[in-house]
This record gives sequence, structure tokens and C-alpha cells, in this order.
Amino acid sequence: MKDCIFCQIAAGNATSWKIMENDYVYAFLDINPASRYHTLVIPKTHYENIFDIPEKDLKEVIAVVSKISKLYENKLGIKNLQVVNSNGREGQQDVFHIHFHIVPREKGDGQNINWTTHPEWRGDFDEMIKKVQN
Repeated sequence: MKDCIFCQIAAGNATSWKIMENDYVYAFLDINPASRYHTLVIPKTHYENIFDIPEKDLKEVIAVVSKISKLYENKLGIKNLQVVNSNGREGQQDVFHIHFHIVPREKGDGQNINWTTHPEWRGDFDEMIKKVQN
């Protein structure tokens, strides 16, 4: 898509700081990093989110996420990171081209994700399972 910044980056038509590339996937440093080596991994083909990317393409992306994570461990000694993927506006997706963040973490970095949990929903688990299994 010509208006998609990630498509432009993957095509070489916008500036990026490439970490890794293959025929299907492009990985680059996030222009607004949350930590050093904060990396985005995208498919070269435009898919909006997890709901429309074919499984074969998703496998290619995840394989590169794994390779980069191991590269950072081996070359940089990074032992702690988060892999984050957001889908849809309410899921806090900000660029509507599926992407995975690799965010190296260290103690005291202030980048904590704080979830509001709902243990009271445990009583709904049986009914929830029925809805997705039938």
C-alpha cells in the first residue's frame, strides 16, 4: 500500500535502520525506541493485523523475531526482552501494518506494562470455553 509507512520502509522508499531482511520479512530499529535496540519486525507484504495475515507469512515473521532475539542475546548479552504485537485501535495498534516489537528490557527501565487483572472472571471460564469450542 503506497500510503503505509511500513510498506514504504520494506520497499526501500523510506529511511530505516535495517537489522535483518529476507525475501518475506524486514526488521528495523523503531524510530521511537522504548529501549536501545527496540526493533520492529514486519512482513514485506501488507497485512493489517493478526486477523488477516496468512499462517505461512506469520511463521516467517515469528522466525525472524526469534532469530533477532537470539542475535541480541549472543552479540549484546541481552537476556530480557518483551515481544509485543497489538491489533486494532482498541488493542493499541498504531500503524496498521502488522508488526512485532522486540523490546530489550533491563531492571529499572520504567517500561513496565501494568495490566488490570480480573480474577473474578475465573467463574466464567467454563462458559467462555464453550463459546469458542462449539
